[in-house]
Amino acid sequence: MSLHNFINTGRTIIAIGRNYSEHAKELGNAVPTSPFFFLKPTSSYITNGQSIEIPENAEVHHELEMAVIIGKEGRDIAAKNADEYIGGYALALDMTARNFQQVAKNKGMPWTASKGYDTFTPIGDFIPKEDIPDYNNIDLSLEIGGVVKQKGNTKDMIFDIPALIENVSSIMRLQPGDVILTGTPSGVGPVKAGETITCELSVNGRVLSHLQFPAVDRVKSAKH
Repeated sequence: MSLHNFINTGRTIIAIGRNYSEHAKELGNAVPTSPFFFLKPTSSYITNGQSIEIPENAEVHHELEMAVIIGKEGRDIAAKNADEYIGGYALALDMTARNFQQVAKNKGMPWTASKGYDTFTPIGDFIPKEDIPDYNNIDLSLEIGGVVKQKGNTKDMIFDIPALIENVSSIMRLQPGDVILTGTPSGVGPVKAGETITCELSVNGRVLSHLQFPAVDRVKSAKH
């Protein structure tokens, strides 16, 4: 199976929470002592140039992420063997209806809905594993209207990629094309209809992914 088509073949999006300490702090959350994650529907994928939809009454925030694309099936994967299961990478966003998420958190309820709207996982093309020799030194940046909002490097992740693969695979089987979103650096904030998000992933100054996503108001489809 070609991993270049992971958007259509992958079955699961696993999103790691609070994996950059400064991001955890900016939202008033405790810095985790072990990884935790939530799931997003694959129906939320969009690709470069497609529009992010802003639901009615939602304050939608951008969260810039590096995505790991799983290359082969496995469970109970030891961190020391995790590299064997990495197929490649991608640049991604985890869009969040922050006000809806906060209401759910205050009630002690799951916040899947705030992360799972259509268009809420913008993602770039597959980046072959060989193009990134060191996944602990990847630069990520995001701009809106020419203003830098997020800038980070994967070296600042609390739990590195092998630790994440070990943790997730101890709970659920990973399959080819599955995506692990590895967390977001600080600087998350709102995006409004009419604005455009521009983001980049680069290694040693070489840009491997450059994406643009305009934001538009969500229009409800006719009920069937």
